[in-house]
Amino acid sequence: MKRAVRISGWILIGCSIYQLSMSAQTPPDQAGAPQRTQLPAAQQSAPGSALPAPAERLRPNYVLRPGDQILIRAFEMEEISERPFRIDGDGFVNLPVLGRVKCGGITVERFEADLLEVLRKYVRQPQVTVTVVQFSSEPVFFVGAFKAPGIYPLEGRRTLVEMMSSVGGLLPTASRRIKLTRRKEYGEIPLASAVTAPDGNASTLEINMASLRDNVNPAEDIVLQPFDVVSVERAEMVYVTGEVARVGAFELQERDSISIIQALTLAGGLGPSADVKTARILRPVTNTSRRAEIQLDLKQILAGRQSDQPLLPNDVLYIPKKSGLKGSMGKTMLIVIPLAASITSIALLVTR
Repeated sequence: MKRAVRISGWILIGCSIYQLSMSAQTPPDQAGAPQRTQLPAAQQSAPGSALPAPAERLRPNYVLRPGDQILIRAFEMEEISERPFRIDGDGFVNLPVLGRVKCGGITVERFEADLLEVLRKYVRQPQVTVTVVQFSSEPVFFVGAFKAPGIYPLEGRRTLVEMMSSVGGLLPTASRRIKLTRRKEYGEIPLASAVTAPDGNASTLEINMASLRDNVNPAEDIVLQPFDVVSVERAEMVYVTGEVARVGAFELQERDSISIIQALTLAGGLGPSADVKTARILRPVTNTSRRAEIQLDLKQILAGRQSDQPLLPNDVLYIPKKSGLKGSMGKTMLIVIPLAASITSIALLVTR
């Protein structure tokens, strides 16, 4: 009866009060981000480390393994809540009231869903989160445009290329530059091109995929260390729109820029009504959502009387139509342009 009254009270009060209550009940050292991995004292990061927390970002994708230790937070189920449980060799956890529950070989997200179904027998509106507090083997993190990003166990001596193969490689839209970040306690990345972070807590290395692909034993194919973060962004693009044969986005691949003439070639050339004297580049202004206009005289550039100009990542080359020409109603062409971590859409109205 007492439990029923408590449940009804929670339902009436709402989820926001529950969250405040959990914050008040949780000691400060347990209220931080999930996926805090336990390390020996000699390997713990210094306070104030600026390293990202990839385990937190990728927590739902992690596949639980025998030997992992998990922490369960379950609403109205004090018997299992806020207690660590070790996954046994058969992939089960032995939980009070609930008994043995299978979790090895499935993702954290799937295990949370399974627990919700089991808890419905005891709680009217169950809420549950699962956090990995200790890994059975030390992990490495693959973040970004990989075919299967996530947290992977580092078993034995594994190189970058070996681990990338095991995660399925890159997406077709991935950049051809990979970034490797290593914690200070595991040593500096042993290459001259590695850079130490300003706070001294990590070193980073940018790796060109061409080097890994074209060389037999590339120096960049280094042996990974625990908690290394391998990240890759989407490929950098330039965009051509307006009076061209083929409006679109074109990948820079391993180049830092391409020329206007190269971009027009990729776009199939100019349209018959292109105004070559009033073309312009729309270039992103750093740390803003604005774009600067750079006026061009394509007629002079194509004739060789002016120098060609480079198009940089995320530039838009806009070729307007000659004024005074009659045609169909204006149409809007939408180009989706990734800028940093967000997606920005630019609609260019072309009057026909």
